[in-house]
Amino acid sequence: MLKKLKKALSHEYIYEKDKYYEIFLNKDLVFKGVKTLKENSDLLFDQLIDITAVDYPSNELRFELIYIFLSMKKNKRIVLKTLIREDSGIETITPIYKSADWYERECYDLFGIKFFNHPDLRRIMTDYNFEGYPLRKDFPLTGHSEVRYDEFEKKIIYEEVKLTQEFRDFDNVSPWEGIPNLLKGDEKSEETDNEGN
Repeated sequence: MLKKLKKALSHEYIYEKDKYYEIFLNKDLVFKGVKTLKENSDLLFDQLIDITAVDYPSNELRFELIYIFLSMKKNKRIVLKTLIREDSGIETITPIYKSADWYERECYDLFGIKFFNHPDLRRIMTDYNFEGYPLRKDFPLTGHSEVRYDEFEKKIIYEEVKLTQEFRDFDNVSPWEGIPNLLKGDEKSEETDNEGN
């Protein structure tokens, strides 16, 4: 299978892992590579399992976009990876795999990765007024705003989160340190500890 993959994709950066293959492609070659994976009779990766990403904020190519495919006929998996800049995007693969529609929307919603020529690229998991991309490493843990329903006004209220670090009191003392390890009814162990000191 490894030789067939290298021949079909004309690419040497294909690795055989424990139970799957891994390939790294330039983002401009992803659409053509995915089409080959699905349509080549020696490969037949007919099922898209997932599309996800990893954020590396200190890298020039900030996002590693990861596609996972399965060949039902060959009982093989392949992980296709590519790198993308924060300010660029990549061509959608929805013409090849219809299921890519929601996966690409998730990557857009949670990471901000743009998919060119996507039929409906909009938020899918967060609110339409949501600011930022929650799976980026630079996104604050508490978010930028919180949403609540106001029973008195009978509407949804957006409020900024007010948790500035300067005014927060962090207690770094562990509640488990300094507590004697005593069992109820085990007074003899306390006497033994005191005798040893």
